[in-house]
Amino acid sequence: MSIVTTTCPYCGVGCKLELHVKDGVIYNVTSPFNSVVNHGNLCVKGRFGYDFVYSPKRVTVPLIRKVPQVPGSRTQAFDRSEWREATWDEALDLVADRLTGIYSRDGSRAMAVYCCAKATNEDNYLLQKLFRALFRTHNVDHCTRLCHAGSVVALQMAVGSSAMSNTAAEVVENDVFIITGSNTTENHPIIALQMKAAVEKHGAKLIVVDPRRVEMVDYATLWLPLRPGTDVAVFSAMAHVILKEKLCDEAFIRERTENMEAFAASMEKFTPEFAESVSGVKRNLIIEAARLYAKARNAAIYWSLGIPESSHGTDNAFSLIHLALLTGHIGRRGNGLNPLRGQNNVQGASDAGAMPWHFPGYQPVDDDASARKFEEAWHVEPGGLGRKRGLTTTEIVSAIAPEGVRALYIMGENPMMSEPNLNHTRHKLQDLEFLVAQDLFINESGAFADVLLPATSWAEKEGTFTNTDRRVQLVRQAIEPRGQSRPDWKILCDLAKRLEARLGRPESAFWDYACPSEILEEMGRLVPDYAGVKYGRLAEEGLQTPVYDDQHPGTPVLFTERFTRGRAKFHPLDFRPAAETPDKEFPFILTTGRVLEHWHGGSMTRNSKLDDLYPEALMELHPDDAKRLDLSDKQPVRVRSRRGEVVLRITVTTRTTPGVVFIPFHFREAAANLLTNDVLDPLAKIPEYKACAVRISPARPEDLEKPEARQPRGRY
Repeated sequence: MSIVTTTCPYCGVGCKLELHVKDGVIYNVTSPFNSVVNHGNLCVKGRFGYDFVYSPKRVTVPLIRKVPQVPGSRTQAFDRSEWREATWDEALDLVADRLTGIYSRDGSRAMAVYCCAKATNEDNYLLQKLFRALFRTHNVDHCTRLCHAGSVVALQMAVGSSAMSNTAAEVVENDVFIITGSNTTENHPIIALQMKAAVEKHGAKLIVVDPRRVEMVDYATLWLPLRPGTDVAVFSAMAHVILKEKLCDEAFIRERTENMEAFAASMEKFTPEFAESVSGVKRNLIIEAARLYAKARNAAIYWSLGIPESSHGTDNAFSLIHLALLTGHIGRRGNGLNPLRGQNNVQGASDAGAMPWHFPGYQPVDDDASARKFEEAWHVEPGGLGRKRGLTTTEIVSAIAPEGVRALYIMGENPMMSEPNLNHTRHKLQDLEFLVAQDLFINESGAFADVLLPATSWAEKEGTFTNTDRRVQLVRQAIEPRGQSRPDWKILCDLAKRLEARLGRPESAFWDYACPSEILEEMGRLVPDYAGVKYGRLAEEGLQTPVYDDQHPGTPVLFTERFTRGRAKFHPLDFRPAAETPDKEFPFILTTGRVLEHWHGGSMTRNSKLDDLYPEALMELHPDDAKRLDLSDKQPVRVRSRRGEVVLRITVTTRTTPGVVFIPFHFREAAANLLTNDVLDPLAKIPEYKACAVRISPARPEDLEKPEARQPRGRY
C-alpha cells in the first residue's frame, strides 16, 4: 500500500488529497489536517468523486470515425460501434495531416483550439504554444470566457491584475464580508466552512446579495434578494450611500486611485430608491449594507459566476471593485476583492496563456514588444505571431463557416454543454471540416469528433494546478495510465513534432521535454509571476504567485504598496437591464448554476457514483409560482425560452424567489444551456447565463423518457 499526496481535480479551492493506493488501485481518499488550504476537510466530490477514473466509459485507446464526417452533416456518435480503434501513430498522423492541410489551404483564421481548465499548467502552456507557434493563430481560449471573463476584464482595467487579491482563508480576519453571485456551500464547500467559522467563531458580519436563498443566508446579518441582472443598481446604490454619507477613505482615494470625480458624478443617479425600483431590494437594506461594509476595519468581497455571467458582467464586477476602492478595503490582510474560481485550474490555464487576447502571463498579443518576446523564445520568425486578438470561445463557434474556422481542437472542454444557446452550437459544430477531441470520455462535443485522443486523468499524471488563491500546487501520479491513455503534455509534444515536419519548421519551437517540470520552467522564463515557481519549491504547500525569483517566498496579499497598473481606476457606470427580461409570453427569469454533487458539464461526476446522489436535473420553483401554475413538487414541466426547451421535474422550494427559477447545468438530458441567451458582454465577450426569459407548462411523465426530450430543439 502507498499514499500519494496530490491536489483535488474539482473546484478552484485546491484541496490537498492523499490517494491511498493498493495493487495499483485507488481505494480511499483522505486529507492531512495540516493542509494550509483545507485543514483536512474535503467535500463529497473530493472525498468520493475519484471513481470516474475506473469508469467503463473511459476512452483508453485512440479512436477514429469509421465513416468520415462531411461539413454540414456531421453527426454525434456516442456509440462505440461508430468508431474504430487505432494506433497512436495512425491517429496522430491523421490529425497532423488534416490540420496542416487545412492550415496550408486557409491559413491561421481557419484554426482554433479550446484549452482546458481541468488540465495542468504545463498542458495548457504547451497547447496554446502549439497553436500560436505552429499555426500562427490566437484563436485560443478556454472556459474562463464562460465563467469569470467579466471579472478578469474589470479587474485588469481597474487594478491591473485579475486574480484574487487575498487568500480565502483570511475570511476569518474579516469584520464584514460580502458574498454575491456565489452559492458558496455547494460551489466552494471548503471555503464556505471557513466563512461559517468567521461568523460563528470570530463574530464577522456577513452580507449576502443573491436572488436565491442560498445556505449562507442562514449565517448572514443581511440578505439582499435582488432580481437577476440588477447587480450594478444595487452595488452602485451602496457606493452612492458611501459617497453621500462621507464614509470613504479619502486618503486612500487621493493617494492610490484616479478618475474619482467622473465616477462620483455617475453615481448620483443610483439612489437607494432607484435601486429598489429596479432590483426589488428594499432601500433600507441597501443603506444598512453600505454602512456596515464601509465602517468595517477589515472587509472583503467574495463573488462567483452570478456576477460575470451577464451581458453587463464587466460592469457588475466594476461595481464591486468600486466599493473596495472607495473604502480602502484592499491591499491588506483580511480585505480585498476575491473572485472565487470555478474549476480546479482555471486560474492556471489563464496564467499559462489559454486566452485569445494574451500570451502567457497576460502579456497582450497586440503589443509588439510582447509578441517579439515570444517569437524569440519559440523560434518564430519576426512578425510570425500576429498582433491581432483572436476569437473567444463563443466567437469561435459563431465563426465556423466555409470562410471562417474550419478545424477545431478540443482538450478537455465540452462546448456542447457549456456554450449558451446549444441549438446554435450544435448547428455550428456540424459545419466543421475537422474536429479533434482529447479527453477521458466521449462527451457531447467529442461525439462530433473525427479523432478521439485518450488522455490520462489527474491521478495518472504529473503537473501543477494553480488554485483560486493563486497557489501553485503539485499534481502527483498515483496510478498507471488506463489502457493506452497518455498525459496531455506527451500527446501534444508528439503531435507538435509531426506538425513541424509537415510545415517545414524544424526550428520553430522545442518539444523535447523530459518531464513537466521543464515545461513549467520554460513558462517561468517568460512569465515574471512564475519565475520562481519550481517543482522543488512546491513539495509542501506550494507557492502563491507572484513568485519573482528562486528566493521569493510568494505573495499571499496583492497591492500592499501599489496596484499593478500604478493607480487603481474608477470607471463611471450606467444601469443596463438584462438583455432579455420577462414579458407576457415568457414571464419567468431563469438563472443557472451548480449543485454540490456535480461539477460543470458532468464528464467526471456523472461517470462516478456521485451521480447516484443527484441523478437528474430538478428546477427550483417558488411555492407562490407553483400555486399560481397549479404545479406540485416533482411534477414534470416543459421549460421553453426563445432558443429551445427542456423537460424536467420541479422542486418547490423557497430557495428561489417568486418569478425566478433555477436549473443546474450538469445534465445533458435537460441541458440548461439549450435555454440560455448567447448575447455577449461587449468588453469581456462572456454570455448571459444568469438571466433569460422562460415560460413553464406541465409535461407528461413519459416526456422525460422520450429521446427527443433530451435533444436540442427550437430555433437556430
